Amino acid sequence: MFDRLEIRVLPSGPRFAAQLRFWVNGEDLVEEAVGEGGRGSYAADALPVACPSPLRATGEARRLQLGEPDCTGGCCGFLTVIVQRFGEIVQWSGWEVPGEARSSAPPLLPELHFDASQYDADVARAESDRCRQLPS
Repeated sequence: MFDRLEIRVLPSGPRFAAQLRFWVNGEDLVEEAVGEGGRGSYAADALPVACPSPLRATGEARRLQLGEPDCTGGCCGFLTVIVQRFGEIVQWSGWEVPGEARSSAPPLLPELHFDASQYDADVARAESDRCRQLPS
């Protein structure tokens, strides 16, 4: 059974530029891991216009930043995961949770497995959403 991923591009607000939120099996992963008030990765960083997104999964494992607590990642650390493609499966594993979240009943973040074609489609949709938000 595969986990279900939805990547949402949230529009810019008064405090932050456009950011990403990651919903896994219907739950906001950033909020679950770093608490209310945390934010996702900036869309401009995770979905750059000029090159492939770091969200794209390849056979090479790499650490991906998904979010940070309200106090900022520079203070307490970032929510990160290792993303890697294994054939038709994209795996998220090796979680690192910000220090503030670790100190208050840390969530147990399991290894997640996504169908690679659905994962690619969701990343492409998020990239398209990001491009639509750019000023003309």
